[in-house]
Amino acid sequence: MTGGRVDDQGWAATRAWVEKGLPATARIEGVERLRGGWTSEMRRLSISGPGGSDGHVLVLRSFVKEFYVRHAEGLLTREAGILRLLADTDVPAALLHDVDATATHCDHPSLLMSLLPGSVRADDEGSQKRAELLARQLVRIHRVDVPADARPRTYEAWTAPDRVRLPEPTERPELWRRAVDAIRHEAPAYHGCFLHRDFHPGNVLFGGAGEELRITGVVDWVETSWGPADLDVAHCSTALALLHGPAAGMQFADRYVAAGGTLDEDHAGHLYWRLLDALAFAPDAEKVAVPWRELGRDDLTPGFLTQRLEDYIQALFDRYG
Repeated sequence: MTGGRVDDQGWAATRAWVEKGLPATARIEGVERLRGGWTSEMRRLSISGPGGSDGHVLVLRSFVKEFYVRHAEGLLTREAGILRLLADTDVPAALLHDVDATATHCDHPSLLMSLLPGSVRADDEGSQKRAELLARQLVRIHRVDVPADARPRTYEAWTAPDRVRLPEPTERPELWRRAVDAIRHEAPAYHGCFLHRDFHPGNVLFGGAGEELRITGVVDWVETSWGPADLDVAHCSTALALLHGPAAGMQFADRYVAAGGTLDEDHAGHLYWRLLDALAFAPDAEKVAVPWRELGRDDLTPGFLTQRLEDYIQALFDRYG
């Protein structure tokens, strides 16, 4: 779409803010809504160059949902800081252009960044090769050297025993009770590292195919934290289990270790992190299913994902419990 009429959320002030930061003769020529997101409105902005020559493309993230607007200052300020940090690393992250975390100038809290090449790929074909690349990329993220005084916040758990929503009805209530009981105790001790915290196939861009397949970008750094590598591995594992089947989720930790990563050698400790993440998707993983269905995965219905989540939790107990 062009001319800025991409949705009904209103963005006249945001558009003016973006154009104010452009060179004097540049302006927004086209606007396209990007699919696959959940927390934000994402827009691709085509920018004209001086004298009307071909320009470049920027990406605008705006929080419009009430929950995320309330927390936008912390989330976007953190993402802006992380993008600045990653600019000097080999992690393929966007370059920060500007941020208005409190919507002082914009209609909604917003962050402006460069466009990364590639696309999100959610189909089953080629998923194993992509999983290998995901594991290698995650190892590199965890090795980002961050000075002690520049570390991101300590991770936050996304669920707790009294917050887990069980599917209704379920034919495996005992499995759910066992899983909830497994996260009732204090979190295991861990060696902290730099975490993306929301690393999964929906936040990674790919380019090429076959032997030329490669990761071209890692996006969505609003949840970046300091914590155990197991937690990032757990999150990607759960997403892979839901997207491609429980076996894919179970294999990811092995791929991560084979790529040079280190996980908790104590099975009980590793199981804790895996279940802490998996239970946050209960009861039906609808939060991730919506953007995945927008990408063509119509098979990922709530009932189907609940079944996959239960099978994955059972597989975790079979291996680590």
